[in-house]
Amino acid sequence: MRLFIIGGGGREHAIAKKLLADEKVETVFCAPGNPGMKQDGIMTVPIAEEDHENLIAFAKKENITWTFVGPEAPLQRGIVDDFQKAGLLIFGPNQKAAQIESSKDFAKQIMVNNHIPTADYKTFSDYKEAAAYVEAKGVPIVIKADGLAAGKGVVVAETMAEALGALEDMLEENRFGPSGAKVVVEEFLAGEEFSLLAFVKDEEVYPMVIAQDHKRAYDGDTGPNTGGMGAYSPVPQISDEVVQKAVKEILEPAASGMVKNGTPFTGILYAGLIATKNGVKVIEFNARFGDPETQVVLPRLKSSLADIVTNILAGKKPAVTWHDNAAFGVVVAAQGYPKEYQKDMLLPQTTTKNTVLYFAGATEKAGKLVANGGRIFLVAAEAENLKTARDEVYQALGEMDLPQMFYRKDIGAKALN
Repeated sequence: MRLFIIGGGGREHAIAKKLLADEKVETVFCAPGNPGMKQDGIMTVPIAEEDHENLIAFAKKENITWTFVGPEAPLQRGIVDDFQKAGLLIFGPNQKAAQIESSKDFAKQIMVNNHIPTADYKTFSDYKEAAAYVEAKGVPIVIKADGLAAGKGVVVAETMAEALGALEDMLEENRFGPSGAKVVVEEFLAGEEFSLLAFVKDEEVYPMVIAQDHKRAYDGDTGPNTGGMGAYSPVPQISDEVVQKAVKEILEPAASGMVKNGTPFTGILYAGLIATKNGVKVIEFNARFGDPETQVVLPRLKSSLADIVTNILAGKKPAVTWHDNAAFGVVVAAQGYPKEYQKDMLLPQTTTKNTVLYFAGATEKAGKLVANGGRIFLVAAEAENLKTARDEVYQALGEMDLPQMFYRKDIGAKALN
């Protein structure tokens, strides 16, 4: 098999590495990829994610078996529709189905129409109306930009000033998009968060093992929201019973609801969930693998990822089995992230024998690997249990020279406590 991955971050590095480890897979190309992937034998292709015409031409020229879409932006732009029109096999939701991530309002309507538990909410495009609603509801309250915002379009406002500032940013300053921006204002939910992903084809749902991500930038879940600072799997504080209930009450109704809505979903459905005192509720849906969850979920996949995707695309039932081990990962970010951040710091290319590096914000200058993004790389380990995997990762990080970079020291603390 000759496979093609769209994207260039840590998630795509993990997907490519998993596919390349399969004996049935001859080559994995990644566009645009990043230079850090080359150490694992992944072929990077200098074509931008938005250049559908040249991506399609490449897939045809190289006789690609099928293409896998990593990030959300190409899905929103309709890359799946374009590849399918060109007669190519591609794994991911089409543009209409990708709205489950690209529009928070669309996702909320799917949830409400299919009795999927989620936070109470209201959608606004007018600042004054939104501000009056927030003032009536009080804080804490959650404010979300309606469209894609790379994980940064969510503000958990603990003061009224913070809430009104977020509304102003999104609706008046159009921080996350052009005029006509919308926001979803939600009740604040308290509880334990976890990520539940699944391979989906129409109404068929094949759940993955769960993971827990850490969204806030700094230790103790403080600081601004980010795209994710570290993750681990399994999540011992969430019982199997809770997970099975979430599959039945959230994932399956979402998949069948998308079919009923005339927007059937094929690809990876990601549910960001929270276990509250009133049961599990949906915080968000994504239309693709999460980052950094992918880097700790895929290493636990026992079945062949290549076979799973091949079977789903052929309309066959895939075998999906999992290892009992634990996987753990910590993101190293540039000082200043998620706001203005440093660049061009020299990056480590090797790590301890028990850990692996997944590169995201990396580029090459004068033959050296240097930082070129907010989240730069992730250090991951697999072990029999979470404590051992965690110790391996933090030991490796402690031995690295990381100027102008930072990472959280408390990833996984909840699981071990």
